[in-house]
Amino acid sequence: MCGIAGIYSPAAIQSPEQKISPDSHIHLSLLHTMAETIRHRGPDEDGFYCGDGIGLAFRRLSIVDIRHGQQPVVNHDDSVIAVVNGEIYNHEALREQLTSKGITLQNRCDVAVIPHLYELYGDDFVSQLKGQFAIALYDRQAHKLLLARDGAGIAPLFWTRQNGQILFGSEIRALLCVPGVKKQVNMTAVDQLLTFPGSVSPQTFFDNIFSLRPGHCLIFHPQGCEEKCFRDLNYPASFHDQPFTETATEKCINQLDTRLCEAVERRLQGDVPVGLYLSGGLDSSLIAAIVKEVSPHRVRDSFSITFPSDALDESRYQQMMVNHLGTRHHSFEFRPEHLAGHLHQIVNRAEAPLRESYNACSLVLSGLVRAEGIKAVVSGEGADELFAGYVGYRLQDLRLQDPSLQEAHQQGRHQGQADTLEEMLENELRQKLWGDSNLFYEKNYYAHREQKVCLYSEAVQQQHSQFDCLQYPLVDTRKLKDRHPVHQRSYLDFKLRIADHLLADHGDRVAFAHSVEGRYPFLDEDLIDEVTRIPPQWLTHQGEEKYLLKQLARRYLPEAIIQRQKFSFVAPSSAYLLRDYPELTGDILAPDRIRRQGYFDPDTVEYLRQSYLQPDHHLNQTFEDDLLMIVLTFGIWLDEFGLPDYCA
Repeated sequence: MCGIAGIYSPAAIQSPEQKISPDSHIHLSLLHTMAETIRHRGPDEDGFYCGDGIGLAFRRLSIVDIRHGQQPVVNHDDSVIAVVNGEIYNHEALREQLTSKGITLQNRCDVAVIPHLYELYGDDFVSQLKGQFAIALYDRQAHKLLLARDGAGIAPLFWTRQNGQILFGSEIRALLCVPGVKKQVNMTAVDQLLTFPGSVSPQTFFDNIFSLRPGHCLIFHPQGCEEKCFRDLNYPASFHDQPFTETATEKCINQLDTRLCEAVERRLQGDVPVGLYLSGGLDSSLIAAIVKEVSPHRVRDSFSITFPSDALDESRYQQMMVNHLGTRHHSFEFRPEHLAGHLHQIVNRAEAPLRESYNACSLVLSGLVRAEGIKAVVSGEGADELFAGYVGYRLQDLRLQDPSLQEAHQQGRHQGQADTLEEMLENELRQKLWGDSNLFYEKNYYAHREQKVCLYSEAVQQQHSQFDCLQYPLVDTRKLKDRHPVHQRSYLDFKLRIADHLLADHGDRVAFAHSVEGRYPFLDEDLIDEVTRIPPQWLTHQGEEKYLLKQLARRYLPEAIIQRQKFSFVAPSSAYLLRDYPELTGDILAPDRIRRQGYFDPDTVEYLRQSYLQPDHHLNQTFEDDLLMIVLTFGIWLDEFGLPDYCA
C-alpha cells in the first residue's frame, strides 16, 4: 500500500462557455508538497499527473511488481487515470477476465486492472474488487472524479472543499498543507470520542474535513456530487434456530477453514517478505499457524511486544507459538517510560486525540518490523468483531439463554414500556441511534450524556445541542432491523469500533509511520460473507466467546493457546503519566491552560486529576473511560496541529 493525494477543480475544466479563474489552476508544486507530507506511506518513489481539472499525487511502497507498477495507472488511451493506495488480492482473476476481452495490461502490478475495469463496468467496477484500497480515479472525458474506500475501511481517504476545489488524501496532513485550508475543531467528533470507541466516518476531528465511509464511493462532476454504497455487511433479516449438531458444525468449520486459508494465502502475495504479528492470543496465533500451513517451506519473521509486568506480559505464549511454528522471532520489551517518550508522536500520527495509550506499543512494534527490512505484516485484527469475541457478546448470549430475561426482553420489545423517565429517554435515544429502542450497545447513553457534558466548559455546554452525536443515526439502521442481537452487535462493532479506530489510529497510522503495510485476513470479503451465513447462536456457545473459531483453531494450535483466558490488552493509563511524568502532563492539564483553551471545564479536569492520583485509584479500562487520557491527548493534538481555542 501507499499514499495518494490530489486536487479536483471543476472550474479549471476547459470549455468555450467558461472562463477559468486563476484560483482554479492546479499547480504541480502543490501536488509535490501534498505528496511530501505522506512520504512515510511510500518512501520508494513518487508519481504525478496534472491536467485539465485534475491533479494526482502518489507515494509508493513497492510490494508488487517492484520494477514496474508505477502510478498513476491509465487505460489504453489515457482517458482514465487513477492512483491507488491498496492491495487488490483478486487481481489475477480480474486480469484473466480483462485478457479474455482482448485487453492487454502493461505490467503485472495488482492495481493496473483498475482503469480497464472502469471502462467495462463504470462506477460499479469497485464491486469487482477484493482487497484493501483507497482509489482516486478520474474520467477525462466525463470530467468526473471517483473516490472509493474498501468495505472494511482498512485504507483511509479524507477530503474537503476549498475555493471550489476538492482536495483529498490518504492522511489529513496532506490537506492541511494546502494554503487556505482552515484548522478548526469538529466538536461532533470530540463528542463521539467521549461516547463511542472513536470518531465515526464521515466525521473527523477537523471541521469540514471528512472521512470517506467504508464501502462507499464519492463521485464528483462539474454539476455536483453523489455518494454510493457498494459494499456492506448483510446479515439476514430473519434467522431461525438451527440444530447445533456435530455434523452441522463440522461442515461449518470446514467451510471456515477453507475461507480463512484462502484469505491468508491472498495476503501473502507480493515480491517482498511478509511478516507476522504474534501477540500470543488466539487470533494472531491462528493466522500465523495458517501462514505456516499455506507456505510450509518458508521461514517467516514474527514480531511481538513484551512487558516487564507479569500482569501484561504474554511472552510465555508468544514463545510457545514461535516453537510451534519455527518463526524467526523478534520482540521488544515495552516499558512504561516508552509511553511518555512516544505520546506526542502517536497523537501526531493518529491526527486525533486518543482514548487509550496502546498506540505507542503498536508504533514501537511497526518500527521493529521495518528495522528488519519487512514491508508487510499480517495481523489478527477483526476476529473479535466477526466471531463474537468481546465480553458483551458472552453477556448477551447468557441473557438470551435465560428464559426469564428473554421473556422480559420480548415483552419490552412488544410493549415499548419504560418504568422510569430515564428509561423512556434512554429508549428514545436508542430509537434515534439504532432504530430500535431495545438495542443495547456498550452503555446507557442518556445517563452517560449527563456525565459527559459535565466535562465540557460552560461555553461548550451551552452549544452542546448543536453537535450532540446522539441526535442522529450513525449507521444504516435498516441493516439492524429484525436482525439477531449478535448480528446487531457485530454490525455496530464494524461501524463504530474497527473502521475508524482499530484500523485507523491503531492500525494504519502507526504502521505507515514506519512504512509498513498491515494486512488483515479476518477482514477478507469472502470470509465475512461466509460468517454472515452462520447461525448466530453458534458463534457463542454456552457463554463462550468465539466458540466456532476455537473449534477451528484446534486443527492448528496448542490447546494452551485456545484455552487461555481472553487477555484484554491495556497499556498504561493516564494515571501512570500523572504520577511518574508530572512535567509532561502538568502544563497540558493546568487549570489556566484548560480555561484559556475553552473546551473543557478546568474544575472538572482538576477533580479528575486529583482522583486519578489517589493511591487507591484503579481504572478498569475494559469497562471505564480514561477521561484524562482524552483530555491530555486532546491538548497535545491542539498543539501538534496548531488548532485554535474554542470560540462559540
